Amino acid sequence: MNTTHTSNNILKYLEGEQFLELPKNGQLYFGHGKLLLSGEYFVLDGAKALGLPTTVGQSLRVQYSSSFDPKLYWKSYDPAGKLWFEVTFEFWHFNILNENPTKEMIVLQQMLRQARRQNKHFLRDGVDVHVVTQLGFPLEWGLGSSSTLIHNIADWAMISPFELAFNTLGGSGYDIACAQSEEPIIYQKGGEGPNWSPIEFNPSFKNNLFFIYLGHKKNSRDAIEYYNELRPHSPEIINTISELSMQMATANTQEEFNFLIRAHEDIVSSHLKLSPIKKEAFSDFDGEIKSLGAWGGDFILASSNGPRKYVKNYFDQKGLKVCIPYRELIVETQTPSEIKNVH
Repeated sequence: MNTTHTSNNILKYLEGEQFLELPKNGQLYFGHGKLLLSGEYFVLDGAKALGLPTTVGQSLRVQYSSSFDPKLYWKSYDPAGKLWFEVTFEFWHFNILNENPTKEMIVLQQMLRQARRQNKHFLRDGVDVHVVTQLGFPLEWGLGSSSTLIHNIADWAMISPFELAFNTLGGSGYDIACAQSEEPIIYQKGGEGPNWSPIEFNPSFKNNLFFIYLGHKKNSRDAIEYYNELRPHSPEIINTISELSMQMATANTQEEFNFLIRAHEDIVSSHLKLSPIKKEAFSDFDGEIKSLGAWGGDFILASSNGPRKYVKNYFDQKGLKVCIPYRELIVETQTPSEIKNVH
């Protein structure tokens, strides 16, 4: 069982909210959120990507009570302790008992049914099951509300989180690897399954790196569909993206890192016919800016030699109030590790 990781520093970016701790009794599972520093889009075709687990994630608590008519009661809370999702399932087939099931209810149902396919003994006892989840970040930030949930359900059901993810929501799987990692990773989706390795990514210039929320969430599925329409992508592009990911992970100076950011943005822009975010909206920024994940939404990375005050004031003037220093959001490297092959 994992332990909870809570970064109270993040909460100051939630204007007008007050963090509320939910009860701590019951079984506890936790998954880290994620940001994709390099390899976006092309990670789906086997490019190596640099993934960053976040200090904030999602917890899942489970309690059991005796019952003659077992049901699964599910409640989900936001960082401020406000209920944002609630559903009740019939126990044996996970039929939804709520009237007019929402899309979110149906997706959760698919996850639970898939979990039981992978482990036929999952939730077979004649007891009521009470599940409470809580996000450590706003849902709209796109830090992995789905991937952390999949990781937690898989941990609870004692099954493969990658198999659960690929058979429900799809995707590359890097976010699933981040959910269970205690440090940055290099991730690659191979023909025989996902390969990932924790990496010693600890840039000396990390105090000059900032994550800025653009104020709206990008639909990842739409972005993937657009990428798929442009297939096939040449092996040379995949190899180049992989090499850039490895070079970013080992960059010794901010000047080198910024050069790699520009190169990565140029390649993605050219092959996907998308305009780099710096050119579109931040051309006068003193430093480099990189899109993260699906271009056009969620977070961007800003790398600047200017003081923190300059970076914050610059994006404040653009109406972007969430500007988080690297140290406050990213789980930092602890020790180098061997590569893991997870199928």
